Amino acid sequence: MGRLRCLVFRDGETITLQSKSGKPLTRYFPDVVEVVRAVKAKTFVLDDEIVVPEGKVFSFDALLQRIHPAASRVQKLAREPPAMLFVFDLLQDADGTMLADEPLTTRRTRLEAFARKYFPKSGRIRLSPATTKLADAKKWLTRVGATLDGIIAKRRDVPYCGGDRTGMQKVKTTARPTAWSAASATTKASRSPARSCSGSWR
Repeated sequence: MGRLRCLVFRDGETITLQSKSGKPLTRYFPDVVEVVRAVKAKTFVLDDEIVVPEGKVFSFDALLQRIHPAASRVQKLAREPPAMLFVFDLLQDADGTMLADEPLTTRRTRLEAFARKYFPKSGRIRLSPATTKLADAKKWLTRVGATLDGIIAKRRDVPYCGGDRTGMQKVKTTARPTAWSAASATTKASRSPARSCSGSWR
């Protein structure tokens, strides 16, 4: 899909981007490092997705091209156009509090407060939308087969599960699981996400 799962670590002036599997990504996305540096907090850990906009969609091909061995090519691609971050989880808050063992409901509340207080106004780092309303989830699901390939549902009562799929599932139809939260949406066209969406419903 046209998104790259990424963990963002900041400790003062040190910023590290890491893939879900633990591979280093920092050198490939200097534009993302720049965006993270603009976040006013000096200590935090975020779980998010990197996307590269192309018109009204996010380009899978442009994202793949970023993983390039030549530093000059990386710098050129970082400007054409710069990448964005959609953030959907907060694992360490600005005060150093570790949140991975907290349920999703708690982490989401802390993430929303973090975004309001610290995110810059550039729009290149955004909070992934969320809802607890069934009507919102239904609207997202009506886009399946057009601009969206589906949404990710997550249980609201489980701690952070890292790389596994405990407490989550992808929903591609109008069938509705009970006590799950939608977490992200991906596009079918061009294998890229139209936007990263999240929400929850019972």
